[in-house]
Amino acid sequence: MEQHNPAFEKIPLTVTNPFSENLRRLQALFPSIVKDGQVDFDALKEELGEFEEVDKEHYELSWAGKQEAKRTAGEPILGRTLKYVPEESKHPDSTENLYIEGDNLEVLKLLQNAYIGKIKMIYIDPPYNTGNDFVYRDHFAVTAEENAKAEGDVSAEGDRYAVNPKTSGKYHANWLSMMYPRLRLAKNLLRDDGVIFISIDDNEVGNLREICDEIFGGENFVANIVWQKKYSPQNDAKYFSDMHDHILCYAKNKKQNDSDIGWERYLLPRTAEQNARYKNPDNDPRGPWKSSDLSAKSYNASYDYNIITPSGRIVSPPGGSCWRVSKGRFEELKCDNRVWFGLDGNNVPSIKRFLSDVLNGSVPTTWWTRDEIGDNQSATQNLMELFDNKKPFDTPKPIGVILKLLRLSTKEHDIVLDFFAGSSTTAHAVMQLNAEDAGSRRFIQIQLPEKIDEKSSAFDLGYGTISEVGKERIHRAGEKIQKEHPDAKLDTGFNVFRLADTNIRWIAAETGQVSLEDAINTGGKDLRDFMPGYTDKDVVYEILLRQYDIPLTAKIESLSEIGKRTYSVARTLIVCLEESITNEIIDKIAAIEPVPHKIIFRDSAFGDDISLKENTMMRLDALMQKHSTGGKTPYRVEFL
Repeated sequence: MEQHNPAFEKIPLTVTNPFSENLRRLQALFPSIVKDGQVDFDALKEELGEFEEVDKEHYELSWAGKQEAKRTAGEPILGRTLKYVPEESKHPDSTENLYIEGDNLEVLKLLQNAYIGKIKMIYIDPPYNTGNDFVYRDHFAVTAEENAKAEGDVSAEGDRYAVNPKTSGKYHANWLSMMYPRLRLAKNLLRDDGVIFISIDDNEVGNLREICDEIFGGENFVANIVWQKKYSPQNDAKYFSDMHDHILCYAKNKKQNDSDIGWERYLLPRTAEQNARYKNPDNDPRGPWKSSDLSAKSYNASYDYNIITPSGRIVSPPGGSCWRVSKGRFEELKCDNRVWFGLDGNNVPSIKRFLSDVLNGSVPTTWWTRDEIGDNQSATQNLMELFDNKKPFDTPKPIGVILKLLRLSTKEHDIVLDFFAGSSTTAHAVMQLNAEDAGSRRFIQIQLPEKIDEKSSAFDLGYGTISEVGKERIHRAGEKIQKEHPDAKLDTGFNVFRLADTNIRWIAAETGQVSLEDAINTGGKDLRDFMPGYTDKDVVYEILLRQYDIPLTAKIESLSEIGKRTYSVARTLIVCLEESITNEIIDKIAAIEPVPHKIIFRDSAFGDDISLKENTMMRLDALMQKHSTGGKTPYRVEFL
């Protein structure tokens, strides 16, 4: 059994360190290149087949601040956590959905351990950088005043976001520096068969394509979907009336063959309009069909032959082309009554395509019309229907867009992430599709509590932030969907978390949030260990974020038979916040089945008696070995 007692390890200061995680993955692939914790880049080049010095210049998109954006993606998150907000949550004891309020870069970092490789689909609708959008300033290590001097404007409240005007000398660079680290972190969260969809307009679609090629790999580009966002042209447009937006689609790994683990798109359900195109004029027993052109655009001499129609007419391929099938294959199709010459038998032949052969679904195209998915106007109208014919949000996305993306990419229990959640269209679409196909998809919504303009209709409705609008939409949409599907077992709830400073005092001291002297002199054992306003559950969630593979929706159970402040998380993590540790507590923890992977104690529970801690840990280890079944089970002990 693993022994950790002599080290008396503290819980990690950081939630995760992406650079260390990348080093671990690199070492797993190429063990010979990591020496004394450092990468031997010459050895790495040799592993990649590069045995000579290569030209340092290569094709890539560059901008002022790119190296800083890369560093930002890899910087560990210090002194931050997610606090549970039970009073704003809905169905908290049963829901698997999450709504997280806070800066999405920090939140994405906090979610790395719990959700790495777990997300099936990401959809985001980031700021389009039109000159009026907010972009985030990600210099976390400096004050708002220092940040303002370095980057220009911040909001009046000192928030790390500001309007990025086109007159700015770093107009494109600011936007790229905002997007780059968020996309890098998002890729980590995707499953190997996951996919990301990013809405964007013409203004930055080219640059976005470049950075996505770099982050996801150009070979994993799937499609640029163009959708019709408007119906009526703008007659006052200076050059062209803008009628469309883009959705870039990138796979984490594109599936190449059946043995690969990678993303593959699903077929879309066929519409009644599509099926209506199939007729049965010759009463074929195989059912409705439609004709398909027999000629091919390219030329192959062996496919160039004459066909005699039932009426006796000789038909040749159109000039410069040939038939789609060989003469032998044509005769087979003709014998199987799969060639159509028209009712009078005199038409140019065509192939019969049967509806029964395509009922599994239809292949999506890259052009989506407003008739099939809605447009900006219908999106606003649908949102107003939920809010008593009042307009709480200016730029919602049509739910039809997200529904179509979900149908292409998700099944059953998949997790869907949106870290520019806005009015929560994605959450709405997830609940709607679950109601339609009996799925149990789960959503994670992340949204900055961006203040609403006091001149807006949303402010008049009583909403102070965009996140308040988003949470209220999920409430209302969930109730509406459940009412429309009364027999469906739907998860229309969500647990709310809010980005906040650490609850743990020694971490706050390490990160400069409080002085070390304050941490030592604060009266009372609890306030020496924890920050004012904390709850036990806050501390448990903060510890949970430091573990791998435990989602934020994991059940936290109170182990009252052990103590009033001892908790089990997902039956794998024990957090003991008791002020004093007794032999009775140790005996009961050691007897827990199944054996927990990790146990957390408070350092202060042992006072200053190092021998007490050593003896207690030796007792725990002996009892754990005694109670383990089927051989020794490794476990770990850490201290707050």
